[in-house]
Amino acid sequence: MALLEVEHVWKEYLTDGAPVCALGDLSLTAEAGELVAIVGRSGCGKSTLLHLCGAMDFPTRGAVRIEGVSTTGLPDQQLTRIRREKVGFIFQSFQLLNTLSAVENVELPLLLARRPHHRGIALERLRWVGLEDLAHRFPHQLSGGEQQRVGIARALVSGPRLLLADEPTGNLDSATASSVIELLRRAAEGLGVLVLMATHSLELTGAATRVVRLRDGMLESDVLSTTESGALESNEAGSLGRT
Repeated sequence: MALLEVEHVWKEYLTDGAPVCALGDLSLTAEAGELVAIVGRSGCGKSTLLHLCGAMDFPTRGAVRIEGVSTTGLPDQQLTRIRREKVGFIFQSFQLLNTLSAVENVELPLLLARRPHHRGIALERLRWVGLEDLAHRFPHQLSGGEQQRVGIARALVSGPRLLLADEPTGNLDSATASSVIELLRRAAEGLGVLVLMATHSLELTGAATRVVRLRDGMLESDVLSTTESGALESNEAGSLGRT
Protein backbone atom coordinates (compact mmCIF):
# COMPACT_ATOMS: atom_id res chain seq x y z
CA MET A 1 0.00 0.00 0.00
CA ALA A 2 1.39 3.39 -1.03
CA LEU A 3 1.65 6.08 1.63
CA LEU A 4 -0.26 8.51 -0.63
CA GLU A 5 -2.82 7.56 -3.28
CA VAL A 6 -4.55 10.07 -5.54
CA GLU A 7 -7.10 8.18 -7.61
CA HIS A 8 -8.94 9.75 -10.58
CA VAL A 9 -9.29 13.04 -8.75
CA TRP A 10 -11.28 15.95 -10.11
CA LYS A 11 -11.54 19.30 -8.37
CA GLU A 12 -14.02 21.89 -9.56
CA TYR A 13 -14.87 25.33 -8.22
CA LEU A 14 -17.80 27.59 -8.99
CA THR A 15 -16.79 30.97 -10.42
CA ASP A 16 -19.66 33.37 -11.15
CA GLY A 17 -21.96 30.37 -11.09
CA ALA A 18 -19.96 28.40 -13.66
CA PRO A 19 -17.80 25.36 -12.84
CA VAL A 20 -14.05 25.76 -13.29
CA CYS A 21 -11.90 22.63 -13.37
CA ALA A 22 -8.72 22.97 -11.28
CA LEU A 23 -7.74 19.28 -11.54
CA GLY A 24 -9.00 16.75 -14.06
CA ASP A 25 -8.87 12.95 -13.66
CA LEU A 26 -5.48 13.04 -11.95
CA SER A 27 -3.96 9.89 -10.47
CA LEU A 28 -0.63 9.25 -8.75
CA THR A 29 0.85 7.24 -5.90
CA ALA A 30 3.90 8.03 -3.80
CA GLU A 31 5.92 6.18 -1.19
CA ALA A 32 7.73 7.07 2.01
CA GLY A 33 11.24 8.39 1.37
CA GLU A 34 10.44 10.01 -1.96
CA LEU A 35 11.21 13.67 -2.69
CA VAL A 36 8.62 14.63 -5.29
CA ALA A 37 8.64 17.95 -7.16
CA ILE A 38 5.33 19.09 -8.65
CA VAL A 39 5.99 21.52 -11.48
CA GLY A 40 4.11 23.46 -14.14
CA ARG A 41 2.92 26.93 -14.98
CA SER A 42 1.19 29.10 -12.40
CA GLY A 43 -2.46 28.11 -12.17
CA CYS A 44 -1.90 24.54 -13.35
CA GLY A 45 -3.19 23.03 -10.09
CA LYS A 46 -0.03 22.51 -8.01
CA SER A 47 -1.30 24.17 -4.83
CA THR A 48 -4.75 22.62 -5.27
CA LEU A 49 -3.14 19.18 -5.37
CA LEU A 50 -1.18 19.88 -2.19
CA HIS A 51 -4.32 21.03 -0.39
CA LEU A 52 -6.11 17.82 -1.38
CA CYS A 53 -3.17 15.65 -0.30
CA GLY A 54 -3.08 17.40 3.08
CA ALA A 55 -6.84 17.02 3.70
CA MET A 56 -7.20 20.81 3.68
CA ASP A 57 -9.65 20.44 0.79
CA PHE A 58 -11.46 17.53 -0.80
CA PRO A 59 -11.96 16.28 -4.35
CA THR A 60 -15.16 16.85 -6.26
CA ARG A 61 -14.76 13.32 -7.60
CA GLY A 62 -12.21 10.60 -6.98
CA ALA A 63 -10.32 9.79 -3.80
CA VAL A 64 -7.24 10.85 -1.86
CA ARG A 65 -5.94 8.25 0.60
CA ILE A 66 -3.22 8.63 3.23
CA GLU A 67 -1.97 5.25 4.42
CA GLY A 68 -5.07 3.67 2.93
CA VAL A 69 -7.58 6.03 4.61
CA SER A 70 -9.71 8.19 2.32
CA THR A 71 -9.87 11.83 3.44
CA THR A 72 -13.38 12.31 2.07
CA GLY A 73 -16.29 11.99 4.47
CA LEU A 74 -14.27 11.68 7.66
CA PRO A 75 -15.58 13.33 10.84
CA ASP A 76 -13.83 16.55 11.83
CA GLN A 77 -12.09 14.94 14.80
CA GLN A 78 -10.45 12.29 12.61
CA LEU A 79 -9.48 14.86 9.96
CA THR A 80 -7.84 17.00 12.64
CA ARG A 81 -5.91 13.96 13.89
CA ILE A 82 -4.66 13.18 10.37
CA ARG A 83 -3.53 16.76 9.80
CA ARG A 84 -1.75 16.91 13.16
CA GLU A 85 -0.16 13.48 13.22
CA LYS A 86 0.40 12.44 9.61
CA VAL A 87 0.90 15.67 7.64
CA GLY A 88 3.36 18.55 8.00
CA PHE A 89 3.08 21.83 6.09
CA ILE A 90 5.84 24.22 4.95
CA PHE A 91 4.83 27.60 3.56
CA GLN A 92 6.58 30.05 1.24
CA SER A 93 5.91 32.92 3.65
CA PHE A 94 7.03 30.89 6.73
CA GLN A 95 3.79 31.53 8.71
CA LEU A 96 5.53 31.87 12.08
CA LEU A 97 3.74 33.58 14.97
CA ASN A 98 5.62 36.80 15.67
CA THR A 99 4.79 36.80 19.39
CA LEU A 100 6.36 33.37 19.95
CA SER A 101 10.03 32.43 20.03
CA ALA A 102 11.47 29.88 17.61
CA VAL A 103 11.11 27.01 20.06
CA GLU A 104 7.58 28.10 21.01
CA ASN A 105 6.60 28.14 17.32
CA VAL A 106 8.00 24.64 16.89
CA GLU A 107 6.34 23.17 19.97
CA LEU A 108 2.92 24.69 19.21
CA PRO A 109 1.59 21.61 17.31
CA LEU A 110 2.60 19.42 20.26
CA LEU A 111 0.83 21.69 22.72
CA LEU A 112 -2.34 21.63 20.61
CA ALA A 113 -2.15 17.83 20.54
CA ARG A 114 -1.43 17.75 24.31
CA ARG A 115 1.76 15.78 23.75
CA PRO A 116 4.10 15.40 26.76
CA HIS A 117 7.74 16.53 26.78
CA HIS A 118 6.94 19.12 24.11
CA ARG A 119 9.83 21.48 24.88
CA GLY A 120 12.47 18.75 24.63
CA ILE A 121 11.03 17.43 21.35
CA ALA A 122 10.90 20.98 19.91
CA LEU A 123 14.51 21.64 20.87
CA GLU A 124 15.57 18.37 19.24
CA ARG A 125 13.87 19.38 15.99
CA LEU A 126 15.57 22.79 16.14
CA ARG A 127 18.86 20.97 16.64
CA TRP A 128 18.09 18.87 13.56
CA VAL A 129 17.74 22.02 11.41
CA GLY A 130 20.82 23.61 13.01
CA LEU A 131 19.07 26.31 15.04
CA GLU A 132 19.21 25.12 18.64
CA ASP A 133 21.34 28.16 19.58
CA LEU A 134 18.62 30.50 18.26
CA ALA A 135 15.74 28.75 20.04
CA HIS A 136 14.72 31.78 22.08
CA ARG A 137 14.89 34.37 19.33
CA PHE A 138 11.71 35.78 17.83
CA PRO A 139 10.94 35.67 14.08
CA HIS A 140 11.91 39.32 13.54
CA GLN A 141 15.36 38.45 14.93
CA LEU A 142 15.89 35.68 12.36
CA SER A 143 16.86 35.79 8.69
CA GLY A 144 14.48 34.48 6.04
CA GLY A 145 16.42 31.24 5.77
CA GLU A 146 16.41 30.79 9.54
CA GLN A 147 12.67 31.40 9.65
CA GLN A 148 12.11 28.77 6.99
CA ARG A 149 14.25 26.29 8.93
CA VAL A 150 12.08 26.97 11.99
CA GLY A 151 9.09 26.28 9.73
CA ILE A 152 10.60 22.96 8.68
CA ALA A 153 11.28 22.03 12.32
CA ARG A 154 7.66 22.85 13.19
CA ALA A 155 6.37 20.80 10.24
CA LEU A 156 8.39 17.77 11.37
CA VAL A 157 7.93 18.04 15.14
CA SER A 158 4.90 15.74 15.29
CA GLY A 159 6.63 13.01 13.29
CA PRO A 160 4.47 13.20 10.14
CA ARG A 161 4.65 10.65 7.32
CA LEU A 162 3.84 13.26 4.66
CA LEU A 163 5.52 16.68 4.30
CA LEU A 164 3.87 19.21 1.97
CA ALA A 165 5.89 22.24 0.84
CA ASP A 166 4.39 25.03 -1.29
CA GLU A 167 7.23 27.00 -2.95
CA PRO A 168 9.47 26.47 0.12
CA THR A 169 12.39 28.44 -1.38
CA GLY A 170 10.33 31.10 -3.15
CA ASN A 171 11.32 33.91 -0.73
CA LEU A 172 14.97 32.89 -0.33
CA ASP A 173 18.21 33.72 -2.12
CA SER A 174 20.00 30.89 -3.91
CA ALA A 175 22.57 30.19 -1.18
CA THR A 176 19.92 30.04 1.55
CA ALA A 177 17.62 28.00 -0.67
CA SER A 178 20.32 25.35 -1.00
CA SER A 179 20.36 24.75 2.76
CA VAL A 180 16.57 24.38 2.79
CA ILE A 181 16.72 21.92 -0.11
CA GLU A 182 19.29 19.87 1.79
CA LEU A 183 16.96 19.68 4.80
CA LEU A 184 14.10 18.47 2.61
CA ARG A 185 16.40 15.83 1.12
CA ARG A 186 17.44 14.73 4.63
CA ALA A 187 13.79 14.51 5.69
CA ALA A 188 13.06 12.15 2.82
CA GLU A 189 16.21 10.03 2.98
CA GLY A 190 16.98 10.14 6.70
CA LEU A 191 13.55 10.32 8.30
CA GLY A 192 11.67 8.32 5.67
CA VAL A 193 9.14 11.11 5.10
CA LEU A 194 7.33 11.51 1.79
CA VAL A 195 8.11 15.10 0.70
CA LEU A 196 5.74 16.58 -1.85
CA MET A 197 6.74 20.08 -2.99
CA ALA A 198 5.15 22.48 -5.48
CA THR A 199 7.88 24.56 -7.06
CA HIS A 200 9.08 26.73 -9.93
CA SER A 201 12.69 26.24 -8.82
CA LEU A 202 15.01 24.30 -11.12
CA GLU A 203 17.31 23.70 -8.14
CA LEU A 204 14.54 22.05 -6.17
CA THR A 205 13.53 20.05 -9.22
CA GLY A 206 17.11 18.88 -9.65
CA ALA A 207 17.21 17.62 -6.05
CA ALA A 208 13.99 15.63 -6.43
CA THR A 209 13.93 11.89 -6.92
CA ARG A 210 10.77 12.28 -8.98
CA VAL A 211 9.22 15.07 -11.05
CA VAL A 212 5.46 15.31 -11.59
CA ARG A 213 4.44 17.85 -14.24
CA LEU A 214 0.93 19.30 -14.41
CA ARG A 215 -0.60 21.17 -17.31
CA ASP A 216 -4.06 22.76 -17.09
CA GLY A 217 -4.95 20.63 -14.08
CA MET A 218 -3.98 17.35 -15.70
CA LEU A 219 -1.00 15.04 -15.27
CA GLU A 220 1.38 15.61 -18.18
CA SER A 221 4.34 13.52 -17.03
CA ASP A 222 5.64 11.62 -14.00
CA VAL A 223 9.37 10.90 -14.19
CA LEU A 224 11.25 8.77 -11.66
CA SER A 225 14.59 10.37 -12.46
CA THR A 226 16.82 13.21 -11.29
CA THR A 227 17.83 13.85 -14.92
CA GLU A 228 14.50 15.53 -15.62
CA SER A 229 15.87 18.87 -14.41
CA GLY A 230 18.39 19.00 -17.24
CA ALA A 231 15.68 18.50 -19.82
CA LEU A 232 13.56 21.14 -18.14
CA GLU A 233 16.37 23.68 -18.21
CA SER A 234 17.34 23.11 -21.84
CA ASN A 235 13.92 22.48 -23.41
CA GLU A 236 11.10 23.75 -21.22
CA ALA A 237 12.46 26.22 -18.67
CA GLY A 238 9.72 28.65 -19.65
CA SER A 239 7.03 26.36 -18.32
CA LEU A 240 8.58 26.59 -14.86
CA GLY A 241 8.76 30.36 -14.92
CA ARG A 242 6.13 32.54 -13.36
CA THR A 243 3.42 33.80 -15.68
